[in-house]
Amino acid sequence: MARVDPAVAAARNAVRAVLARLGPEDLVLVACSGGADSLALAASTAFEARRVGRSVRSRGYAVRAGAVIVDHGLQDGSAEVAARAAEQCGALGLDPVVVRSVDRAAGPGGGPEAAARDARYAVLQDVAGETGAARVLLGHTLDDQAEQVLLGLARGAGARSLAGMPRERGIFHRPFLGLRRAQTEAVCAASGLGFWTDPTNLLPAATPARDQVREDADQVREDATDRARGAYTPLRSQVRGRVLPVLEQTLGPGVVEALGRSADQLRDDADLLDTLAAELLDRARMADGDEHALDVGLLEQAHPALRRRTLRLAALAVGCKPTDTTTRHVDALDALVVSWGGQGSVHLPGGARARRACGSLFLRAAPTGISDGGTGVRPPSTTQE
Repeated sequence: MARVDPAVAAARNAVRAVLARLGPEDLVLVACSGGADSLALAASTAFEARRVGRSVRSRGYAVRAGAVIVDHGLQDGSAEVAARAAEQCGALGLDPVVVRSVDRAAGPGGGPEAAARDARYAVLQDVAGETGAARVLLGHTLDDQAEQVLLGLARGAGARSLAGMPRERGIFHRPFLGLRRAQTEAVCAASGLGFWTDPTNLLPAATPARDQVREDADQVREDATDRARGAYTPLRSQVRGRVLPVLEQTLGPGVVEALGRSADQLRDDADLLDTLAAELLDRARMADGDEHALDVGLLEQAHPALRRRTLRLAALAVGCKPTDTTTRHVDALDALVVSWGGQGSVHLPGGARARRACGSLFLRAAPTGISDGGTGVRPPSTTQE
């Protein structure tokens, strides 16, 4: 028997664990960009889909495997990249292979990267519904997870953000969260797959000026110039190309794996706190017309960590976007509960409001016609009328 490349074996084992929960003839879709991670995932899925549950005692069964390619149109030649990815997925035996184009414009309050991400997930959800897919597989790796954790640390985020990306959420699954990016590239090499490298993932070529030590103000000016010239490198790519290598050199190998383990542990903690917060929110709710009214006395008795998470859930319940609801908003809500001094309404993302009266905390969704960031909404730091 021919020896299987170790990276190929690791990738197939990771996919096998996800497919094992599917039934015969279920459909699984691979989100494929044409990059190394998603192509390795496509190749592994195409192989394993034919042999789910196969062992020395069982012939196993087959599931159907297809692919979805989303063309964001953010770069010249993106249509050709999408077409090439579709061709490669088809050659691997994936069927159906769906290519969808999306609007490149950023939505309200978000940049192009956030808009592209939202659009991508919307397309994947739509195609899964149209095709009846039971799973959509995403190619995020352990390196992606480590970058996510570092970005959360830099923002001063809480446990939920530091928990990184979940291995599964709804129909979306990430089999490769335990694999390194080098392994997915090795899978492509062993499988004879040429992968596309997104230029935004690459750092600009070093110049003598960049190699010199400069004052922070000089760096800020240079970054602004790069943005103006269209040469600005996304923050995630800078973490990938600059920060992680320095951490590995300084702290030794294994930093990426350690960050991944931290994310796993924090995710368990965050899941438990979310469950307890949802239960507390249900107990504290008091229906009051169009507003959500919460029992302040019950909230006051809760542990601060649980109370604050409950208040964040309450904000989300009235339409505040998770990405826009910051620590400052939660601090202001918490002050209405434990530091009440007659202060006015708290302004929340998207035009929502919160106020305290008669021993209750009232949260109100944004009035009709006021959108995220629209007129009438004060800055997040403003907590009084």
